[in-house]
Amino acid sequence: MAESGRLITIGVLARASGLTASALRFYDDCGLLVPARVDPLTGYRYYTANQRERATLIRRLRAIEVPLESIADILTGDARRAEQLLDRHVAELHRRARAAEQAAVAIKQALAGDRVTVPAALLATAFEQVRSATAVDPEIPVLAGISVEVDATSLTLTATDRYRLSTRSVVPRERQGADWSLVVDARELGPILEWLSELDEIVAAPTDQGLRLVGAGEQRYCPVIDERFPDYRAMLDALAPPRLRVVTAREPLLAALESDSATVRFATERAGLTISDAHGARRWLPAERTGPDLALTFTTATLRPAIHSALGPDLMIDIAAADRPVVVRSAIDGDLTTLVMPTHPATPEENR
Repeated sequence: MAESGRLITIGVLARASGLTASALRFYDDCGLLVPARVDPLTGYRYYTANQRERATLIRRLRAIEVPLESIADILTGDARRAEQLLDRHVAELHRRARAAEQAAVAIKQALAGDRVTVPAALLATAFEQVRSATAVDPEIPVLAGISVEVDATSLTLTATDRYRLSTRSVVPRERQGADWSLVVDARELGPILEWLSELDEIVAAPTDQGLRLVGAGEQRYCPVIDERFPDYRAMLDALAPPRLRVVTAREPLLAALESDSATVRFATERAGLTISDAHGARRWLPAERTGPDLALTFTTATLRPAIHSALGPDLMIDIAAADRPVVVRSAIDGDLTTLVMPTHPATPEENR
């Protein structure tokens, strides 16, 4: 497998580069890391061993929040241009970080049994990103929870209110023991997330008292909901292939959704994206798209949180049909995928 002429699977590349398989699929879709070969029958992606270095560079660039278009320039341009882009980006990071205090604390308490070590602030951010997809429903208590799953390569957080589903995975720094899962009560997370944001790293473990988090010599417990979480993986596996794919900048789209209108119309047209609300306000946004023109209607309360919680400056939106879940994806330090259900299908005339 070490020979450059031989192909490796997406799983091998994921382990070698520190990226999740979902992140690698994202970078394939946006053209940053295209597989050397895709099996026409199974759809399996295969890479050359030489692509490990490119994958690792992409991970490191995304870890410092370099935008996708700048990553493409850095990887394909000359060294001088790459240095200029990196220096400019790092200077911007320094400007944003001047007023912030830096906390650096180490884990002082070792835990026995199953546990996983992850960056604390990253875990807090991941919880925040999926928490908005929870719901309080007395008939379905588990919807108020966030599923926490740990396996050999990732820690995955998932929440759903039946109209929206958000799932985020993070690459652990260290993992010990067997796979495990539980559902934490999102309503009890507020003070814990504030605490996490001030730490360097955290050790998480399942216990009878809930999800135990240990960092800087202190520990906290997240209460759990003793209910079975919905089978969201079956839902993701059942998604139809997209007819339309849109790549657009996150911030302009978020600004276009600043409306008190209960619903918003999302339509691809004129080589871009038009957002209009029930009051007649319209805004056109530049976007890269492949596929036919489509129009969908969302409730603003459903779509805006999905866009707000997305990672990084760029969004990839996959649309199968006007009455099917829309997939919003982004990737950095793991991956975040959100499903958003349109409120009703657009008319046949709009989707011709």
